[in-house]
Amino acid sequence: MAEHHFYLTANWPGLRNDVGEIEAGNLRTKISIPQEMDGPGIGTNPDEMLLGAAATCYIITLAAMMERSRLTKRQLTMDSEGIVDVTNGVITYKKIIHSPKIILLPDASERDLSLAHRLAEKAETSCMISRAIKGNIELELKPEITIAGQ
Repeated sequence: MAEHHFYLTANWPGLRNDVGEIEAGNLRTKISIPQEMDGPGIGTNPDEMLLGAAATCYIITLAAMMERSRLTKRQLTMDSEGIVDVTNGVITYKKIIHSPKIILLPDASERDLSLAHRLAEKAETSCMISRAIKGNIELELKPEITIAGQ
């Protein structure tokens, strides 16, 4: 069994609406409460970081699965949306929607299209961040898979 350890250092010099910093490996950024939640909106925030963790884990997992399956792509991009609900002062990260866009090579077959759809679904259940938040945050997948030139 292999374990990987990741470390983060945080500095929060003031009160609720101040600005702090975090450092973790190559990540160095300011942090604050987003403007939508009456904060200063400087740097990033936990909502964006959770969305970023889920999105990067998903797209990297999908790319790795495509490589292992020898499914060649022209392009792989993705838009993701995080929905945070605030009801009666209780803040809940409600839902994450991933919308990957896979463009296969012009000579892709129907089998390749089918495989791309299966891998897009499987990546969502295989990604470690998706598994970590499962049962707490609804995950929705809206893949768009096309063949270049069509």
